[in-house]
Amino acid sequence: MKTLAPFATARDMLRALGRRRISAVELLDVHLARIERHDATLNAVVTRDFERAHAQARAADAARKRGKRGALLGLPMTLKESINVAGLRTTCGVPEWSAFVSQHDAPATARVRAAGAVVMGKTNVPPLLADWQSDNAIFGRTVNPWDEGRSPGGSSGGGAAALAAGLCALEVGSDIGGSIRVPAAFCGVYGHKPSETALPRSGQFPYPPAPNAAVAMGVQGPLARSADDLELLLDVLAGPEVGEDVAWRLALPAARRTRLRDFRVAVLPPIDWLPVDGEIVAALERLASQLGRAGVTVKPGKPEGLGDHRRHHALYRSLLAAVTSARVSEEERRRRVEIWKTREDEFGRASLRGLQAGAAEYVGYFGQREQARAAWRAFFREWDVLLAPNFNAPAFPHAPKPYPSDAKSLHDTLEVGGRTILYDLGLVYPGIPTLAGQPATAFPVGLTRAGLPIGLQAIGPYLEDRTPIRFAALLEREFGGFTPPPRFA
Repeated sequence: MKTLAPFATARDMLRALGRRRISAVELLDVHLARIERHDATLNAVVTRDFERAHAQARAADAARKRGKRGALLGLPMTLKESINVAGLRTTCGVPEWSAFVSQHDAPATARVRAAGAVVMGKTNVPPLLADWQSDNAIFGRTVNPWDEGRSPGGSSGGGAAALAAGLCALEVGSDIGGSIRVPAAFCGVYGHKPSETALPRSGQFPYPPAPNAAVAMGVQGPLARSADDLELLLDVLAGPEVGEDVAWRLALPAARRTRLRDFRVAVLPPIDWLPVDGEIVAALERLASQLGRAGVTVKPGKPEGLGDHRRHHALYRSLLAAVTSARVSEEERRRRVEIWKTREDEFGRASLRGLQAGAAEYVGYFGQREQARAAWRAFFREWDVLLAPNFNAPAFPHAPKPYPSDAKSLHDTLEVGGRTILYDLGLVYPGIPTLAGQPATAFPVGLTRAGLPIGLQAIGPYLEDRTPIRFAALLEREFGGFTPPPRFA
């Protein structure tokens, strides 16, 4: 077990702990040895808390001897650097915050600790969590364990890289622009963007430990090496926000289906104005064919009102710009307004509207968002999941970005399928479920010819998170799932 531990599932590790095949201290030491061996290359676990982790592991072993139980008792895991842990820095990769030490645990931290997890440290991010790369002036660059020359994704890129390389058993990330799903796809692991209100959203950034109901779309959620492990961690994290737990309880319903062939699966039709890498398209088509041969109902489909996605994406961009600008000073917001004025395309203008929105406009965005939520509700009366890409390309080569961003960086591009597109059009596929707060499970579906992971997402009905997770778990059993990167196996 000590040899297999790094790539065993979290559930298998917990079973081994429960049967006394390995102690929590021994399991922790297996992971710490891998961090010492591999992280000089990956640079994934950038804030380390090994001394306290050993104390937690010893406490977990003592608790088991006393007959105590916990959903994660003795399991070594990490958290995204932006998530507050009492006594550790929270910088979000921003030099101005490099000295901030949190005095409190985020709800996510408190919940995994209460379940008995051993928190080893925190994983790398881009500045302000605002990129699909994980590189910043404080901690440096995290690389992809499948190809050191490529991004592991962002903003939860350090966590996805650590999972794929066997440095941790589970990770808590966050997602507003694909920050769980894109790293999962780039590194070949699983990730779940929960329904918007299924988990507390507070406890990130160097902010006071209080929720802010006006901060929409952003969520925290699990990453793992199996779909079943996503549900394990989701069950620990799920529940009401701080202050609401006096009366509110969350009871996520069971998955709609228990057998793969009983699922009703829609496949998102191609977006004609946005290229997607041909190997991702082929993987999606291949999966649809496999499902059809397995007796699953599979057809093209999408919610009414998405149209050609332009109006939907423009609304998402406006709301995203409004929400994320709340994290910066008024001076920085004005600077952003000026540089976004250099972008004259429709989505650049949408971002600019969000940056300049007043209270009335912001409330208006929510009225428009409710129309999208209604369309999703109607759609999921007929379908159980919607399959789509997570991102329009596999992991791309490192492309250094300035912080703060400048006018030039707003015109950065990506090469996708032989075409050049604006870099930030990578927001389109992540934004499809995010605008309305739908749950979405990212899962691996093989490798490109160059040996890079390919990932897709299963979008599910609101507050029915178990449905897309179960779907991904059944795919894993039928067609395979995570495989270790060769260099780290």
